Amino acid sequence: MTGSTLYDYTTPNSQLVKDLKLEKHIEGGYFAETQRDEEVVSSPLAGGAPRPISTTIYYLLTTEEPRGYFHRNKSHTMHVLHQGRSRYTLIAPNHSGGPSVSYTTMGADVSVGERRQLFVGSNVWKMSRIPEEDLAFATKNGVEESVGCLITEVVSPGFVWEDHEWMTMKDLEELFEGVEGGREKMKEFVNYIRPV
Repeated sequence: MTGSTLYDYTTPNSQLVKDLKLEKHIEGGYFAETQRDEEVVSSPLAGGAPRPISTTIYYLLTTEEPRGYFHRNKSHTMHVLHQGRSRYTLIAPNHSGGPSVSYTTMGADVSVGERRQLFVGSNVWKMSRIPEEDLAFATKNGVEESVGCLITEVVSPGFVWEDHEWMTMKDLEELFEGVEGGREKMKEFVNYIRPV
């Protein structure tokens, strides 16, 4: 981070929205579907239901749309970074105890553990957001157009809404039921549950 540059961000957010024909996403952020296979397969992750082989979208978080909400999908999703940085929270159910919670930052600086690719498996709850320190930097330096995160998501078997699920408070409570200090741990995630 030098001067008023946080990281290499070659295309401003408003230009990305225009050039890539992005629309506001119900999950938060912006998106555009860029590919959907016409050929279908029987998905082993959705009870054998027919699904496209794969689907692909652009997904953008900006300072105006800085976060998504917790959700999960029956299919696998590969996230590939184009520019910027975002922090992912992943919660995987664990039947022998409390959930497995992990954090990953998608970004270009691998020397500090950032990743250019992120694989999220079936039925893992996920949420992404622009890091708070990046939002503060953008506001302080007036560079809101140059702070965000553009990725590609490839879903396989392909995305359909029937395989998508929003996290509810009941889901969150069930994940942490019986976990020592579970109520306190849940507080970190409550604000990322999509309002009904």
